Amino acid sequence: MPSHFRDTEQQGVPDVITGGPEPVQTITASTDIARSEGSAVDAPASGSLYAPLESKGKVVPRTGTPTISLRGVTLIYPAQPNKPALDDVSLDIYPGDFVFVVGHSGSGKSTFLRLLTREIKATKGDVIVAGQNLTKMRNWKVPYLRRQIGTVYQDFKLLPDKTVYGNVAFALECIGKPRSVIEAQVPEVLRLVGLAEKMDNFPDQLSGGEQQRVSVARAMVNRPPLLVCDEPTGNLDPAISLGIMKLLDRINQTGTTVVMATHDREMVDSMRRRVVALEAGHVVRDQERGGYGFYDAL
Repeated sequence: MPSHFRDTEQQGVPDVITGGPEPVQTITASTDIARSEGSAVDAPASGSLYAPLESKGKVVPRTGTPTISLRGVTLIYPAQPNKPALDDVSLDIYPGDFVFVVGHSGSGKSTFLRLLTREIKATKGDVIVAGQNLTKMRNWKVPYLRRQIGTVYQDFKLLPDKTVYGNVAFALECIGKPRSVIEAQVPEVLRLVGLAEKMDNFPDQLSGGEQQRVSVARAMVNRPPLLVCDEPTGNLDPAISLGIMKLLDRINQTGTTVVMATHDREMVDSMRRRVVALEAGHVVRDQERGGYGFYDAL
């Protein structure tokens, strides 16, 4: 990669790794709906790293070095040796892409994401992220790779005994960031997600949408170039889901690559971003400005 990712082996691993297209449809819900659940404000704070929200269904140029490249990837779980979770998958995702990964439950979506974070290793083939082959990566390097990948989950995974500020700061504390950096970056990212006034609240004092925004803030506080989301709106109602998606869209507009597994048909159809559809471990569709398709939301 040119500069999109930082080298995970600097100086012996430092403490911080620092069909034809359909018409584009954009999200047009009023911002006060999102604000009612504490959504990100429409304009970032002065001097902020983050750009304003723009949902334009952009097409990322397919040139240069991919952020993610899968080449003939097969993943077989020992419990199902005759049914590959992924079967001979080849795919490129470029810097600044926003990719929805869709398909039936059991189609291979979560396996695909787990390969990107090296939670699992491919049985065959190459998974290249940030120019590094994760299939051949040594285990001791994995934590340093993950510092460059933000992850957002369906169930939030917040620490119940820490405040909003503490949950986000914890992500920086774990990688040895100095207090001055933490005190500067945590409030900024909390402003981005619209929770600056709730930084002293605990998770059980927040709504589901607010908890997910804390999860997004924690994933983004180290400013990773890649954000991996596994059903981030699965437990949220549509109005709150809209706020989360507007937030992820804003993050993507800054150049962050977003890969998101989802069953949210309406959101995929509204945003018209790149859609990769999986079925029985195979890529059956890779479409720019695509819709969800004919998959049932199971």
